[in-house]
Amino acid sequence: MTYYSGFLLPVPTANRQKYIDMAQAAWSMFKRYGALRMVEAWGVDVPRGKVNDFYMSTQAKDDETVVFSWIEWPDKATADAGYEKMMSDPEMQAPPEMPFDGMRMMWGGFEPIVDEKA
Repeated sequence: MTYYSGFLLPVPTANRQKYIDMAQAAWSMFKRYGALRMVEAWGVDVPRGKVNDFYMSTQAKDDETVVFSWIEWPDKATADAGYEKMMSDPEMQAPPEMPFDGMRMMWGGFEPIVDEKA
């Protein structure tokens, strides 16, 4: 069953191109380890809430934009194996500097319950 790794993070708006460059470089590794697709979405119309919202959940600052992204895998086993291989990949031993605060990034794994494209 298809499996998704989902991510939500604040990125300094001034680092947009650096983030795009990092994401494009990361795709080659994810693809090599079995990912089917990667989507990076830059926040454009993200309303602020009164109780909770994407800004509060990521502790985004005024000069940051919220990014929502996901990686599509054939199944959870492929994702788990891919992440395990990445941890021993020489490219990951000295990863490039992240253009965002990784401490405020959230991620998780998801199995679809409705998939209308299929």
